[in-house]
Amino acid sequence: MPMDYESLLKRGMSRIPEKAIKSSKYETPQTESNVIGAKTVVYNFKDVAAKLNRDPNHLLKFMVRELATSGVLEDARASLHGRFMKEALDELVVRYIKAYVLCTSCNKPDTKLLREDRMTFIVCEVCGAKNPAKTLV
Repeated sequence: MPMDYESLLKRGMSRIPEKAIKSSKYETPQTESNVIGAKTVVYNFKDVAAKLNRDPNHLLKFMVRELATSGVLEDARASLHGRFMKEALDELVVRYIKAYVLCTSCNKPDTKLLREDRMTFIVCEVCGAKNPAKTLV
């Protein structure tokens, strides 16, 4: 039974995930921070991690490693030892997004981190790509 172009197109489009069709404007979450003495407190740290769909401990581990300092997660905020400007923290969030959030195949932020054995993978929920991520030591 030969199919015409329209029916093949409809069948193909019905199999594409809705997230792939939607074009949403993705906005990078901004940090709300303040320097108190020798510490920098990021007040909306858990909100930033939630918008990225990531574990706050993973984001904190990345920031602490990149800033070469120590930090603690307290309720919804993070406390970093050292004086860091808001712009530097926002730049770290952008670098985290590029390394651990965006899909390398379709460049969409709808991904999740999946740990298998000793490797961590970025799995895209839109295109299904599975790419290895750098392991945080």
